[in-house]
Amino acid sequence: MVNRRNYRWVREYLEYLDEVKQLNSRSIGRYWSYLRHLLFWADDVLFSRIVNVRPTFPSYLKNVRAYGDGDLLAPESLKKIVNTSKRFFIWAKMTYPSEFRLVARAWIDTLVVPRRDVPPVPDHEFVTLEETVLLATLEIDEDNLALRRDRAGVSMLYLSGMRGGALASLPIEAVDVDAREVRQWPSLGVKTKGRKSATTYLLEIPELLSVVKEWDAFVRAQLPPTAMWYTPTVSQWGQQRLSANPPGDNRNIALVKRVRKLFAAVGLPYKSPHKFRHGHAVYGLLRARDMADYKAVSMNLMHATVEVTDGIYAPPSKDEIRRRITQMSERSSTPLSADIDPATFSRNVSNAYLVSALGIAAERLSS
Repeated sequence: MVNRRNYRWVREYLEYLDEVKQLNSRSIGRYWSYLRHLLFWADDVLFSRIVNVRPTFPSYLKNVRAYGDGDLLAPESLKKIVNTSKRFFIWAKMTYPSEFRLVARAWIDTLVVPRRDVPPVPDHEFVTLEETVLLATLEIDEDNLALRRDRAGVSMLYLSGMRGGALASLPIEAVDVDAREVRQWPSLGVKTKGRKSATTYLLEIPELLSVVKEWDAFVRAQLPPTAMWYTPTVSQWGQQRLSANPPGDNRNIALVKRVRKLFAAVGLPYKSPHKFRHGHAVYGLLRARDMADYKAVSMNLMHATVEVTDGIYAPPSKDEIRRRITQMSERSSTPLSADIDPATFSRNVSNAYLVSALGIAAERLSS
């Protein structure tokens, strides 16, 4: 039987996500579906007294099925349930510190995706810089405005890390290439996830910036500021011209089709427009030198926390893992000790480890 106090805490957390975090109703619905598993597992035990419940939450999830007697929950679903539950407990500790004093951060960190025999997770797929440059430098006829636009479009996706929906609805007035700024503002008509509004910035990659600059200058000379930067084209009597019409409801589908054609033109396997966003994240995170860099990449992706960036966009490719493991043999060992220099230590651990360590350190200092 679900504990009524637990249920009220969950509803209060969902209201917090709605009113404070400004998440849309669809996202709230998904979080509710994830947290229902937490309620069923706790049964009649208060969340504030949950640490000794057995079986543990990961063990409980191991045998949960999606629909009654259906298949076990997919690894991706388990990951979302666990991460949502961890964020709930972090919120609960901050909102009700006295009641949740027994729920330590160390216990919250034990909420992990359960181990079980599942197919190996596919390699993290993203568009690499090399692939983007190949797409951006495709030689085409100057009169082929659609392909010129598509080259600039994929270059903008990689440089900015924006979503495909944002590019498809981005007006010319929202772009300032010289300042390397993109105003992803719903007030300008830009369609962002959860209607978030932010000014984001372009990576400094000359090969791609030159393509973006050329197209930017061209559309500004042809169209009003309110027209789309990734503008529709109209073919008439064998000639193409730019259209100032607003994007249609199926503009995202059109973008996918055009990107597919561009990949085919250079002989590369197709990757969706969203994979350029992953490529932007991987490019930035692999070059981050401190937490300030890491946070900058996260904010440029318009993420609420660096944990979201690290968990979804940071996993390196198999080749990157292989390279780093191989290079470890070339480094001298640095044993941990009580008097180790913090700066030296921080340079030898991953950004994901540092994020976790900062949370633990903050809890210890506040106790």
